[in-house]
Amino acid sequence: MNEQEILAKVPTGLFIGGGWRESADAARLDVEDPATGAVLTTVASATPQDGRRALDAAVAAQAGWAATAPRARAELLRTAFELLTARAEEFALLMTLEMGKPLAQARGEVAYGAEFLRWFSEEAVRVGGRWATSPDGATRLLTMRQPVGPVLMITPWNFPLAMGTRKIGPAVAAGCTMVVKPASQTPLTMLALAGLFAEAGLPPGVLNVVPTARTAAVMAPLVGDSRLRKLTFTGSTPIGKHLVRQSADQLLRVSMELGGNAPFVVFADADLDAAVEGAMLAKMRNMGEACTAANRFLVQEPVVEEFVARFAARMAAERVGRGTRDGVTVGPLIDATQREKVAQLVADAVAGGADVVTGGSALGGAGYFYEPTVLAGVRPEAALMREEIFGPVAPVTAFADEDEALRLANDTEYGLAAYVFTRDLGRTVRVSEALEFGMVGVNQGIVSNPAAPFGGVKQSGFGREGGPEGIDEYLSVKYVGIAP
Repeated sequence: MNEQEILAKVPTGLFIGGGWRESADAARLDVEDPATGAVLTTVASATPQDGRRALDAAVAAQAGWAATAPRARAELLRTAFELLTARAEEFALLMTLEMGKPLAQARGEVAYGAEFLRWFSEEAVRVGGRWATSPDGATRLLTMRQPVGPVLMITPWNFPLAMGTRKIGPAVAAGCTMVVKPASQTPLTMLALAGLFAEAGLPPGVLNVVPTARTAAVMAPLVGDSRLRKLTFTGSTPIGKHLVRQSADQLLRVSMELGGNAPFVVFADADLDAAVEGAMLAKMRNMGEACTAANRFLVQEPVVEEFVARFAARMAAERVGRGTRDGVTVGPLIDATQREKVAQLVADAVAGGADVVTGGSALGGAGYFYEPTVLAGVRPEAALMREEIFGPVAPVTAFADEDEALRLANDTEYGLAAYVFTRDLGRTVRVSEALEFGMVGVNQGIVSNPAAPFGGVKQSGFGREGGPEGIDEYLSVKYVGIAP
């Protein structure tokens, strides 16, 4: 299919109770192509009334869905996985249009996102409990794990498919119903996914999708509704903190996947070819617009010049452009605000003494493009060493020894992902244990894996998505004491 055929196929209403509808006040939300600045299409923009109707539908469906056999839930997820895999090209093109990432990366996200559906289809039938005798022999102890209940999911714009399936997969497997609020910049992929789940046989009301330009007005009443049982959010730390405060009145189960400031540590004994390849993956996946993106490159002094030279050569060779074009490896940033933020962070670093090795500028013309950039000699106090860059900019700082590397790496309020390149097994163990991060990639530039728990510590949030741990976020433990 071509671009217009894909856009014409995507539903643009609210998905509530298994059907498509307009918003209560008929308001629409523009969806922009960040590569051109042009409006791709419009979608319904939910009102608070629409949000309440979506929760009504989820609440009405909860008991029946929780009682559905685990095997039936598993088979439904497997069907959704197969449908998504068969339509990978359609979903990839749709993501490229609304988010900007190159098609090759969008295809990778479809494969990654689909894998959560397959993984949790297998976890659905493995939800167990425990039977034991109390120490005094007087009681039999039965524990069971049951669905938490209706869940509010707020997903980000940078991975519009995978961040959805990473939440929807375990909720479906556990027996929870959902209200999903996708990012206003990228609602099309989630709406298409809702249609796919309906085709796979998901009962009405289990999944409800309400894009909106009035996020605070629509979400606040839902978070404050006593019928809601869980809130899961992926996005910035400030918004996450606000949602946690809102959730306190209802004592909701909460999982938060928030900001990052990932160090990429290269020791002198590292395989530099592997380190540069890993650096490209860790930095340039999604144009750097990823919470796991390498944000600070810490390189040991004996190899820093060679690493910078090789890394800059690779970055300079990247091809920037609209993600649908052949050969393009770097798409646009999501909007003008994000591009301006990146430009300001680079200007601050340069004013503080950093050298621009390659790139360093926004590109003119239509769209929100920024050059792949490597900065050398960046001082630790530079703003981009403290803040999440979310763009194709790699600041490099030298360190002397292992102790300094760890001090610099841990000198951040965030704790999501970290990367380490070394061929010393002892150092691998020491550094991995000492890094204050929820995930550590050793000699690899990608840590995300559906079979592994994804999540951070400190200001990067709490809770885990993926792996055997992922379904636990959607289950409550009940204890039953039985007198024999």
